[in-house]
Amino acid sequence: MIGQDIIDRFTALLGPKGVTTNADDIAPWVSDWRGRYHGAAAAIVSPDSTRLVAETVKLAAELSVPLVPQGGNTSMVGGATPPADGSALILSLRRMNRIRSLSANDNIAVCEAGVILSVLHDAAQAEGRRFPLSLGAKGSATIGGLVSTNAGGTQVLRHGTMRAQVRGLEAVLPDGTVLDTLAALKKDNRGFDLKQLLIGSEGTLGIVTGATLSLLPQIAARRVLFVGLPSVHQARRLLLLAQQREGAALEGFEIMPRDALDAVLAYEPAARDPLGEPHNWYALLELVADETQADSLQKRVTSLLETALEQGLVEDATIAASETQAEALWSLRDGISSAERARGPAVQHDISVPPEKMPAFIEEASAVLERQFAGTRAVAFGHLGDGNVHFHLRAPEGAMGGEWEDADGKAISAAVHDLVTEWAGSISAEHGIGQMKRDELGRLADPATLSILRGVKQALDPQGIMNPGKLVPLASRAPAA
Repeated sequence: MIGQDIIDRFTALLGPKGVTTNADDIAPWVSDWRGRYHGAAAAIVSPDSTRLVAETVKLAAELSVPLVPQGGNTSMVGGATPPADGSALILSLRRMNRIRSLSANDNIAVCEAGVILSVLHDAAQAEGRRFPLSLGAKGSATIGGLVSTNAGGTQVLRHGTMRAQVRGLEAVLPDGTVLDTLAALKKDNRGFDLKQLLIGSEGTLGIVTGATLSLLPQIAARRVLFVGLPSVHQARRLLLLAQQREGAALEGFEIMPRDALDAVLAYEPAARDPLGEPHNWYALLELVADETQADSLQKRVTSLLETALEQGLVEDATIAASETQAEALWSLRDGISSAERARGPAVQHDISVPPEKMPAFIEEASAVLERQFAGTRAVAFGHLGDGNVHFHLRAPEGAMGGEWEDADGKAISAAVHDLVTEWAGSISAEHGIGQMKRDELGRLADPATLSILRGVKQALDPQGIMNPGKLVPLASRAPAA
């Protein structure tokens, strides 16, 4: 545990506003969003500038105090939860919430780590621009967290992950030095691209304090379609047709089975089934256009839908007639995670395989796992165009939450991850590794990958004070002679 003398040192540095020790105020920040991981922390330290973050890290290094960086605490893999033994302090970036600059002419925004994603969306919109990354937790997720986890979301199909949006980075390294690459240089061949090393490192190599991000002009028109499909294979064929005909205009393509839609309809009082009859699968498509193509978008979308119907890819469909209807259709997709959580215990996985293999993987893996774990139900939904779905295995009827996950969860996840690896996929497509998947990464990753991960961690953070226990698998011990 961390004693009062150490807390006093941080209070002297940051002032009373920069250190939180009240247990009730700390309590919401020591458990993960899913409620699976519970830690302890004697204090939350909250610097409000890059200089103070650097001084905080220097002091932590001097005192050998581990730090757990935290933004909105929306990690799905326990990546921002402190250790249960109280050996670490939480370093909150929420006071660093300024948009330092936003240029519509240059299409860039420079944001501090604590800026909430929806705040950036609103600021960009006010200048006729948009930030092309969105996800369900946009009202609480912060820029620093999104960078540190290389977040994805519903627009990756067209724009890529957070890694593709970051043009420059500011971060504090484990010894307290500041890495400043905020200048948005299109060409820079001065050795390693250090910002890319930090993106996706989950706070294990340093603390992201700011980022220079790409903006785009606002779209002039969009059309959102909700279609019923006979199979997930038809969803893949519809995706290819839409990409062939519309190219970059296709900004989103999400899938869900009827089972997932039923969960949302039961959980959300305002949710309505957009189509008259049930279908095995559904796809949500979003197509957008700039000013030069806005007038033709409706005609092109209608033609695409007619072709899909003629080819037997689609059984029924609706096109949102207004922004209100478009948001209502998206709410069906965005509501799946909460509805599934309310429905009962399940083991969730965020996986990817090569996109062309995903329909077959969903069908074959679901059948294999439901046979292997009697009474379970596989539910897959998400970003088909990216080869990434959220693959849940729901507990048998009557299973007790917590007990079932503790008893069967590790075996189920291991079986899912084994299948994903056999299909040349990834056990973490967009949520990161955190503490949930750290050991599985150590079990399944190739030796070269593990060697590099551990070597970089050791080189930059020899004391191991940056987000301990996350991402980097522990080296296996050699057997005793």
